Amino acid sequence: MHSSLSYPFEYTIQAREGAAFVVEEGKTMRITDVEGGQIVDFVIYNNNNLQERFDQARTKANQGKFLVTTGDHLYSKSNGKLMTITADTYGTHDMQWGMCNKGKYDSEEFMAVDETDAEGEAKFEDVPDWGCWESLGTALEPWGIAPEDIPSPINLFQTMDYDLETGEVHIIPSDSDPGDYVDLRAEMDCLVGISACPWTSKPVKVEIFDDDEHPR
Repeated sequence: MHSSLSYPFEYTIQAREGAAFVVEEGKTMRITDVEGGQIVDFVIYNNNNLQERFDQARTKANQGKFLVTTGDHLYSKSNGKLMTITADTYGTHDMQWGMCNKGKYDSEEFMAVDETDAEGEAKFEDVPDWGCWESLGTALEPWGIAPEDIPSPINLFQTMDYDLETGEVHIIPSDSDPGDYVDLRAEMDCLVGISACPWTSKPVKVEIFDDDEHPR
């Protein structure tokens, strides 16, 4: 639980873990892919009204686009502007796929399809025992947020292949480089939940600072 912070703040979320932080209005949060190729499930709440939370659909509809990057905003369902992306070295982040959970990794479909690659080789040395939903649920529990009240996330550093003829979507392995980052400025006091996705299983660095505190 990270509700009261001293700035500038830095914390590393270890592989397959989650964390939650309060980001005060006007502060900037930087999320860095430490090793490259890591997906980050990211959700936001209005810290002064936890019923107001990030909404994928409103974020897309308000801006007429399904991919967001520098200069774009992350909205709640009631049109609250939660955060603004102020810098982005990767440029492609998913708002279609949702989040993984234990049920996915336990499913017959995952074991039959997702666990192996095209050559039949195992993708994982060990299949995760939980997903981002469980990681975020644990991280947000101190604020009294039930797992069912965790919104669908924006999946940072996750790239999708969209087939507009069939309507199918598929995850493309992230090609983010070590050190790629996204900066998000809080437009109100925000509670954020972050999961270092168990599927890609690498650490994520979080920093919070005033814009003039962090070198570019």
